[in-house]
Amino acid sequence: MYGTTAKILRVDLTTGNIETQTLSEDFYRLYPGGKALAGYILLTELPPRTDPFAPENVLVFANGLLTGAPVSTATRYVVSARSPLTGGYGESEAGGFWGPELKMAGWEAIVVKGKAPTPVYLWVNGDQVEIRPAGHLWGRFTAEVQEEIRRELGDDKIRVLQIGPAGEKRVRFAGITNDLRHFNGRNGLGAVMGSKNLRAIAVRGNQRYQSLAYDAKTLMGIGGKLAKMVKENPLSWDLQQRGTPGLVEPLNTGGILPTRNFLQGAFENVDEVKWEAYEREIFTASRTCYACAVRCKREVKVDGRESPYGGPEYETVGAFGPNCGISDIHAIAKANELCNAYMLDSISCGATIAFAMECFEHGLLTLADTGGLDLRFGNAEAMLKVIELIGRREGIGDLLAEGSKRAAEKIGGDAPYFAMQVKGQELAMHEPRGKYNVGIGYAVSEIGADHLVVAHDTAFARPEAIQLKAAAPLGITQALPPRSLGEEKMEMFYILEKWNSLEKVTGFCFFGPAPRSFIPPEDVLLSINAATGWNLTMEEALTIGERATNLARLFNAREGFTRKDDTLPERLFTGLQNGALQGQAMPRDEFEQALTILYQKKGWDPQTGLPTAEKLRQLGLDWAVSVISEQ
Repeated sequence: MYGTTAKILRVDLTTGNIETQTLSEDFYRLYPGGKALAGYILLTELPPRTDPFAPENVLVFANGLLTGAPVSTATRYVVSARSPLTGGYGESEAGGFWGPELKMAGWEAIVVKGKAPTPVYLWVNGDQVEIRPAGHLWGRFTAEVQEEIRRELGDDKIRVLQIGPAGEKRVRFAGITNDLRHFNGRNGLGAVMGSKNLRAIAVRGNQRYQSLAYDAKTLMGIGGKLAKMVKENPLSWDLQQRGTPGLVEPLNTGGILPTRNFLQGAFENVDEVKWEAYEREIFTASRTCYACAVRCKREVKVDGRESPYGGPEYETVGAFGPNCGISDIHAIAKANELCNAYMLDSISCGATIAFAMECFEHGLLTLADTGGLDLRFGNAEAMLKVIELIGRREGIGDLLAEGSKRAAEKIGGDAPYFAMQVKGQELAMHEPRGKYNVGIGYAVSEIGADHLVVAHDTAFARPEAIQLKAAAPLGITQALPPRSLGEEKMEMFYILEKWNSLEKVTGFCFFGPAPRSFIPPEDVLLSINAATGWNLTMEEALTIGERATNLARLFNAREGFTRKDDTLPERLFTGLQNGALQGQAMPRDEFEQALTILYQKKGWDPQTGLPTAEKLRQLGLDWAVSVISEQ
């Protein structure tokens, strides 16, 4: 076996037992890492309907097959458990350095069960693993905890993954961070970690991925070639120059910048939050992830000093800026810092505050409810205060810490209409009324609204687009309008979903492989084969991604999810109030018809949304047929 350490670290926090599991080659071929490995473990080891905060919930940290390889953007790992935000399959990916360090320490994954009687952290020093007390770390901000763990263990190169006070308080959209700048933000998995009294996992390794590879020379050659290609491709070059905040202005021009809780598609004060303002007012430097030449991470100053938490990405700028009607880039940077100190998902946090602002403006929340805060769109001071209240679960923050879906149910009246969520998870800052495949992705995603299910429609709108040309090896050759939902579009979606899922299995960042960015699909395949010696075809590689998606779908089916949960907020079926696409709405009938077409292409029952027995057998998941037969 090549490309893997073939070892999983298993920790039971209730008993303190620590064990090593060794993977077989047959197992590795089916579930070679990341999303596939995590999905298998959850589906086979977690009892149905387990309370997300119960000790029995299983928390998985799984590296991708290529995580830590000397190839740009191959840095990511998956965290997975039953989500406290959605009640379904929970998953969130992050890049940075922690995943590669875990691989260097000799582990493919860590599986955590049980609950420690008192706060602890896990210290993984190669094959030496120790559960250490963390009572002195509990309640402290993430920057302090990272510094203290490194001081305590005597090594400033230790990579620290951790939750913050929000995870300790079980905020349902609490996240996880590594190195203070890389985030498993979505699905509330930080709250699961907090429910287990696990504050952090510190890791130190000393081997290199090359020692595991079948053909290290070829793999390193690919890495060197790709590092040079970053500046040759306008997609990756733009990410290097501007990072994701560079998206603000073009999305606004296109009328698809979520504004005031998705009421509008354009922000009148966009000049104050677009990249030029970001660069002028707060930007200080660029950073990157392990072995990545893209360097899309931004560093910023907050309150006149360098922030220890890095700068806001596009999603954060969008969520706390236009979507809350706020045009103060300094306040947005402060919001980002507060989210990262408390360790809150900035997407769900910003979207939930925007929801609360609309509720306040319609009289569903009053000054008595908010503790005197004038929680209207555009009030930056109130927005910053509410973030802290959420992180501490105090006052109105205790209600909003439940997420917009649960909060809306408690508020009542029209509040559920204002909750921009799918399956309980808030929409990311991408407007599906202008990009219909994004809307389909929000609907069918097993983790709730997720903007990384497929590459976005606008990439394939023109025959001359470099993204379309780069997608040819995947079988995508026809340019299609962003606002179309026909059979050809669903075929495109089906292929792209398998490809994106493969990225989550292999550990590639969304900003690496084409069609979203600069790495040709052929080089992705070549990297996998150089690492493993498998000689996979493109079709076989796509099957790995499809298998992972079906595992997650099966998990949700077991938890009671059906086709009725694959829907969108009612607001998206009404017209945008302004911008280049004013009046544009998602067409309801076409949306429902597209779902039926997509299910048929995926081998899912169009009535129930469940994978068919035939499809599971095609994917080598014969053992899982019993899951659907029990529904």
